[in-house]
Amino acid sequence: MIANSLWITGPSRSGKTTRLVEIICDWTNKYSRHREPLYSSNYGHQGNLYANEKGILVLAANDDNRRVLADRIAIATQGRFPIRVKTALGFFQDEVILFWPLLLQELHLKGQFPVRLRPETEQELATKLWRTHLNETMIREVGVNEYRLVRRILDILQLAALAGVESEQIGEIMEQALPREGTVKFIPPELLSTLLQDWQNWCLQRGFLTYGIICGLYRHHLLPHPEYQQRLLQRYQGLVADDVGDYPAIARSLFTAFLQTGKPSIFTYNPDSNIRWGLGADPDYLEELAADCQVEILTPQPFSSLSPPLTSSILELLSDGMTLSTLPDNIQSIQTTSRSQLLRETAEHIIHHIKSGAIAPVEIAIIAPGLDAIARYTLMEILAKQNIPVQPINDQRPLIANPTIRGLLTLLALVYPGLGRLIDRDAVAEMLVVLSNVSKDIVDSEIADTSEPKPKPGIDPVRAGLIADNCFQPHPDTPRLLPITSFERWDRLGYAATTTYNAILAWIDNQRQQYAHKTLLNPIFLLDRAIQDFLWNGSNLPYQQLAALRELLETAQHYWEIDTRLRQYSPSENIRNDSTLSEFIQLLRRGTITANPYPVNPIGRNAKAITLASIFQYRSQRRVHRWHYWLDVGSPLWAKGGAATLFGAPFFLQHRLGNPWTTEDEARTESLRVQTIITDLLARVQERVYLCHSELAVNGQEQLGPLSPLVHACIGSTIGFES
Repeated sequence: MIANSLWITGPSRSGKTTRLVEIICDWTNKYSRHREPLYSSNYGHQGNLYANEKGILVLAANDDNRRVLADRIAIATQGRFPIRVKTALGFFQDEVILFWPLLLQELHLKGQFPVRLRPETEQELATKLWRTHLNETMIREVGVNEYRLVRRILDILQLAALAGVESEQIGEIMEQALPREGTVKFIPPELLSTLLQDWQNWCLQRGFLTYGIICGLYRHHLLPHPEYQQRLLQRYQGLVADDVGDYPAIARSLFTAFLQTGKPSIFTYNPDSNIRWGLGADPDYLEELAADCQVEILTPQPFSSLSPPLTSSILELLSDGMTLSTLPDNIQSIQTTSRSQLLRETAEHIIHHIKSGAIAPVEIAIIAPGLDAIARYTLMEILAKQNIPVQPINDQRPLIANPTIRGLLTLLALVYPGLGRLIDRDAVAEMLVVLSNVSKDIVDSEIADTSEPKPKPGIDPVRAGLIADNCFQPHPDTPRLLPITSFERWDRLGYAATTTYNAILAWIDNQRQQYAHKTLLNPIFLLDRAIQDFLWNGSNLPYQQLAALRELLETAQHYWEIDTRLRQYSPSENIRNDSTLSEFIQLLRRGTITANPYPVNPIGRNAKAITLASIFQYRSQRRVHRWHYWLDVGSPLWAKGGAATLFGAPFFLQHRLGNPWTTEDEARTESLRVQTIITDLLARVQERVYLCHSELAVNGQEQLGPLSPLVHACIGSTIGFES
């Protein structure tokens, strides 16, 4: 056992994080008042941590947990002590960037500030770099399209880096895990090694960082460096890591650096969590740290959830199907034939109980193994009609699904040359509707000299379609909007629509003139100007609109920052502006970029809303509710945990590096995952669970997933709202 270390373990909602915060408060109180060592005899042996050392490093499993934990610590300690709260990957990234000069010296790279590639940019650049190697024959043999094959290769690099595997070993591990005579086909190991080595060298030469490259640099070059280790341990006098079962294997190397030097270290672990298994986490490897720590075991809070009385009996029912003939009254079912009927009746059941005063919306969670757009829209639409708010967790919709974003992209194609093939009449009509809330200043300047009243500007969809049909002139290089008089019956459009269209046309012509005179810089400035003139108007936009616009500008800025860096290196990468803009628009249209809704804590009406989430999202955010509605309870996706496992993830677990993944391994893992999901969710519901089951899935197939025995064991149905 290593001195000054504590391993706090227990099931969900047993108070692990609360205990962790209490210890941090004790540390900071002793340090602030008495300048004593941080780690007192209450938690182990005395350490030699005094006032010349800086702060405490606190790590969380994901960014949502990080925000909540940071708030709890700040409130509890009243900000009396410097405490840095990060995710593991966020910490690795910050350290690599902070100590970039040290890495430049170590790797003999050209001095330049690093730029982190977003996943969508990483995908695009890697595809271009590897296109000569990944020919159509090879892609056909693997059985996936080019996009998915490139994504798999990049995921393998990240998984290997998270596992602490050197890039040179990846090909050997994949060859062991996927023998060439096996049923699962992949690219040859030697080619995989070549592609990954070329990609890493190409990125490092240009100062580009991805999560895979960041983790590899941190584990193999930065963390072992004596100067870095000295500075790391000088900056932090203690380490705290919450929910370490969701951390990658390389986090253990960081933890060991603290433990071996006697720095006080606290870890919490939930054996029923392991949410990120298959996404880079290695819970079994991290759990081995318990052998080096003083262990503190916490038990569940009595009567705080359904877990203590029900978990063991439900798991027995799922394992053999014969343990219980019925489930208790606090677990009931809503059963229908079709899924569309299930969604309607689930929403009506919720409405009935809210209207009756039995429960408040904020006390309800709807949880599904895979929350598709149909279910999300149907439930939100039905509940919204009854004035019941619903708040999806991390509802990351593609930016291109937003009409405002599509309108702005069409506007770009009308200003910059060479983009005519990317727009059509329908896109122009939509743009006119979106931009018809034109800036008051622009409209006023058009009608200031008239004696006519100033109507509210606007172009409705019908008039926008007429204008697009008659005033849009397609062209592959220079598509144009013609004057309104090009439409013979323009007088029938009305004064407001005509004035608004003229203002939009004048704005576009002005921007094109600036581009011709080279006074309009890059499209980022045009987008910002369009948002200011057409959308902002000095008023408060809806939050979802703001989130989408912010993400659009951030994505554009990132894209042109990468483009500028590329132009510095190779003449072949010195592509034209219109080509860059064309690729940017097509990137958005592929739907890979989404808008993250912030703030995390909803305000106003949404603060009292029903929670709508996938299993993965709900468990990741550690939510708790009085009532749960488990949607599609017969779906086989319950065995997947609500999140897709990355290709190759099992090959990079420390206890089985390179071992093939068999059907038996998959079945055993799915069975264990179902057990942890049930145990975790039952700990997060306080009073009642409704099992929402339709006999047929969306595709018409019968649903016989791993939770099906629970449906058959329920007492009756709740369709009639009798319970």
